Amino acid sequence: MASNMDREMILADFQACTGIENIDEAITLLEQNNWDLVAAINGVIPQENGILQSEYGGETIPGPAFNPASHPASAPTSSSSSAFRPVMPSRQIVERQPRMLDFRVEYRDRNVDVVLEDTCTVGEIKQILENELQIPVSKMLLKGWKTGDVEDSTVLKSLHLPKNNSLYVLTPDLPPPSSSSHAGALQESLNQNFMLIITHREVQREYNLNFSGSSTIQEVKRNVYDLTSIPVRHQLWEGWPTSATDDSFLSQELNGKPGASSTFGHGYVMYPFEIPSRKQMCLAESGLSYPCHRLTVGRRSSPAQTREQSEEQITDVHMVSDSDGDDFEDATEFGVDDGEVFGMASSALRKSPMMPENAENEGDALLQFTAEFSSRYGDCHPVFFIGSLEAAFQEAFYVKARDRKLLAIYLHHDESVLTNVFCSQMLCAESIVSYLSQNFITWAWDLTKDSNRARFLTMCNRHFGSVVAQTIRTQKTDQFPLFLIIMGKRSSNEVLNVIQGNTTVDELMMRLMAAMEIFTAQQQEDIKDEDEREARENVKREQDEAYRLSLEADRAKREAHEREMAEQFRLEQIRKEQEEEREAIRLSLEQALPPEPKEENAEPVSKLRIRTPSGEFLERRFLASNKLQIVFDFVASKGFPWDEYKLLSTFPRRDVTQLDPNKSLLEVKLFPQETLFLEAKE
Repeated sequence: MASNMDREMILADFQACTGIENIDEAITLLEQNNWDLVAAINGVIPQENGILQSEYGGETIPGPAFNPASHPASAPTSSSSSAFRPVMPSRQIVERQPRMLDFRVEYRDRNVDVVLEDTCTVGEIKQILENELQIPVSKMLLKGWKTGDVEDSTVLKSLHLPKNNSLYVLTPDLPPPSSSSHAGALQESLNQNFMLIITHREVQREYNLNFSGSSTIQEVKRNVYDLTSIPVRHQLWEGWPTSATDDSFLSQELNGKPGASSTFGHGYVMYPFEIPSRKQMCLAESGLSYPCHRLTVGRRSSPAQTREQSEEQITDVHMVSDSDGDDFEDATEFGVDDGEVFGMASSALRKSPMMPENAENEGDALLQFTAEFSSRYGDCHPVFFIGSLEAAFQEAFYVKARDRKLLAIYLHHDESVLTNVFCSQMLCAESIVSYLSQNFITWAWDLTKDSNRARFLTMCNRHFGSVVAQTIRTQKTDQFPLFLIIMGKRSSNEVLNVIQGNTTVDELMMRLMAAMEIFTAQQQEDIKDEDEREARENVKREQDEAYRLSLEADRAKREAHEREMAEQFRLEQIRKEQEEEREAIRLSLEQALPPEPKEENAEPVSKLRIRTPSGEFLERRFLASNKLQIVFDFVASKGFPWDEYKLLSTFPRRDVTQLDPNKSLLEVKLFPQETLFLEAKE
């Protein structure tokens, strides 16, 4: 058996090799294998060759053969597979204690789980993916690193990665896979979300935007106009697939009247007030790389030059336009604003509003908000509280101090140019989502519609006061979205911070953490006060309970005493009644006795001497002809009823009360004199 010191070393080696952090679980697995380190590791991490070399005994120990089909982490499914790199325990590994890192790698419609030590390199991940995905390493771009692009020789340990990581593979040099059913593949692509990494060339700023597969290229360009203020007709793009086009007319007849046309754009004639019907290409049909595609946008050098080039290229009314779609140059000549020509505001491009207008039920409105938010920006977003603002207060503030959280109110506005970037890059960032879910109750509202805006301002004025309501009321549209950080206090709710949409992920995280520091300090005070209050209440409850028990004990004693007294009184009454009854009987018997005869009586007289239990003597004369019952009545009249006492004679000893009371004294031989004594019956 291994000593305690050896077991501690074995336990440390086992945890280092297997990555099992739960000590109880690790000890259980070792005990199942009699603290055999190699056997326990083989049981947790099957080896590919079935043999594991032990450095503790120098012997070769056969282990279970590695079977990818039976390994839980490598069981293939319709959309995912797994690759596992076995870890050989050695003294060097134990000393360095490498971490096991889990990678979920996405490639098109597949997910691959890769488990590696942090001492491995990025290139080794690609080698495993090459076997799993059948993609050459040279054609593979591994993306999703928190620190940006990395080299194949980069050691994972130097990246300071968490245990669980998500990556994705891009293969720009490989054509998309063929499908037996193009319609089915297209329908699946329409339901997918594409992340477009768009770089603004002039300012060198990058935007990560999420779009559904059903969104059109024109919608992308109009959203980029919201972010960059570059009109669609002035946008110059790089990175679109060759198959991507946003053709607007497709050789259709124009509906304008003769003489009313003007020449705009690049290579086509357009009537300014009669927009012809058209079919625009959606992202699912454009050949974009899934799930992520990189694009670059900039501004054309000179709109005037563009117009001159366009006028030179005019050849036919039915010519197809380039990527500028249904936008035309110098629309202001007709008094038409850019926003009006390009489909008005960006909110008109979206399929449905975030929240219904004049929302009656806040819970139903937030259900629609959550569904629409997920549809636009993906499933990785904060968990929005479904319910009224009052219910969110109850959940965040009106619980035990240890369970309280901050309340984050997200105020959405579809008309703001910052909304798409804020939601895509900041609100849906994994770090922000995780931090909010752990420390905040997140509630949301859409201020796009005037009725919903007025309703929220009313709620804001009621819960936070007129100052906060006025602050929100004076915010311009381009300053939205807003993030209100609310902390509950004893008397009122305090707004700790108002975060505008023109921020970064790092700044947003810092402001959330700063609010948490203030909240944590207040929470510690509240916990201390609550503990002291509970302690006082416990003491008071204990005192009240002791007082109650004391009262109950006193009441029980009093009731027992009262019952005892009542019983004594009842018994006393019974005794008195019995004594009165006996006294009445005695007097009655005494009065009924015949007179005592004189000694010189003519008839024979019997003289009886009766000794009582107390030693006194009763003497009386009776006629010899008197019945024995008269003697019994005499004794009873003296307080000794015959049913309670026996009347005994001495010589011979006999129980006189057993004789016939109707016989005379002469017949029972109590003549001429006799001494008797009384004895209580048992």
